[in-house]
Amino acid sequence: MAIGFVGCIGAIKENKCLLLTFFVMLLLVFLLETTIAVLFFAYTDKIDRYAQRDLKKGLHLYGTQGNVGLTNAWSIIQTDFRCCGVSNYTDWFEVYNATRVPDSCCLEFSESCGLHAPGTWWKAPCYETVKMWLQENLLAVGVFGLCTALVQ
Repeated sequence: MAIGFVGCIGAIKENKCLLLTFFVMLLLVFLLETTIAVLFFAYTDKIDRYAQRDLKKGLHLYGTQGNVGLTNAWSIIQTDFRCCGVSNYTDWFEVYNATRVPDSCCLEFSESCGLHAPGTWWKAPCYETVKMWLQENLLAVGVFGLCTALVQ
């Protein structure tokens, strides 16, 4: 917003200094976006490991007071993507200190179905399932990012 304001004022006043400042600021934003994109692709494996580690840590907040958003997010992801846990359903065993999963992991949802046998739970890992979905839709995200960068 501030960058746009500098550009507008520079154009209205026909001030070369403000227009040059506007150009430099836009160039810096573009270079920053490009650098972040390059770093993201260069360090994909590290980002992958950190993401899995942090998601597993986040499982311990599931269902706790003040974490309704996180709880709902996990429930929606597990239900919509038909998956359970970060790596697999056994991730939840450590969270609950028991052989159980949240009810959102169940093939057929019913109250306390997460207490039943593993045969009634989704087997797919959520991390890989969501990652695969993102990769399938990466073209759309990439085109959007490229268009945004070109407009700038």
